[in-house]
Formats: sequence, C-alpha cells, structure tokens
Amino acid sequence: MAEQCRGRAQALVVRGKRVLMVKHRQDGEEYWVLPGGGIENGEEPEEAALRELAEECGMSGTVLRFACYLAHAGDDGAHYTYLIDAGGQEPVLGTDPELDAEQQKLADVAWKSLDELSERDRAWLFGSGLLCCAEIESELESWTREIISPKRSVK
Repeated sequence: MAEQCRGRAQALVVRGKRVLMVKHRQDGEEYWVLPGGGIENGEEPEEAALRELAEECGMSGTVLRFACYLAHAGDDGAHYTYLIDAGGQEPVLGTDPELDAEQQKLADVAWKSLDELSERDRAWLFGSGLLCCAEIESELESWTREIISPKRSVK
C-alpha cells in the first residue's frame, strides 16, 4: 500500500436532493460520511477522490469541479472535496483495501437526504462544500430561520 501523507480526498455525488454517503462503523459508533480517504504519495487529490469512489462505492465518475477545502483540526488534516458526476450508476458497498476483513469500517452505502442524517453528519456535509450543489441549496429554502439549539448527547 502507498503511504498516505497529504490529507483526505472526498467525492461529493448528488442526485436530486440526495447525497451519496457511506456508513462507517468504528469504535462502537456509526456515522455517515462522503466516500473518501487518504491521498497517496504521487496522487493528486482529485485522483484520490475518484479512486475512493471506486473502492468504496464501485462507481466511476467525472470531476465536475473542486467543491471545498477544509482545514480539519483532526489527525488527518486537510480535506479536499470534489463534486463528481457518476451518471446513473448505483452504488455497491466496497471495501477499504488497506484494511483486513475484520478491520473494515465500511458498513453501508446509500443515497441520503439531509433529513435522514444526524445533526453531526449534516454539519460535516456542509463543511465539505455541500452548498455548491444547486439542488441542495434550494432545499434550504424550506428551512426555518428560527434559532434551534443542537441536541446534546448524554453519555
């Protein structure tokens, strides 16, 4: 496996008002994220986004444009997100080839609407450039301007 050294590349694939997402299962938690992963040595971020889309969702695509750069405070640093056209393909759950079968984090792949995601997962999506998609931006027209505090989890 090539060394991962330059952050994370993500594929933003939108169909109507749904976003292609993969479910990660890790450390007893489940959450939805954009298909993506580490950028390998010698690989451009947009190449990594297309590779990860193929590995995790079994889909090919064409980069339409750069969507977002997020300087993440976490361990994996910068996130590069690309808006990708995958045509009419349907996703099939793939694998993380760098992980053994018992270490796999990928649990599901699906087209998700915003109301099917947790507040936290939606926050990550918006931070990843979701508003570059006209279909999603128009969805916000139906949202309230009322201030609503986030729900806090109790541990």
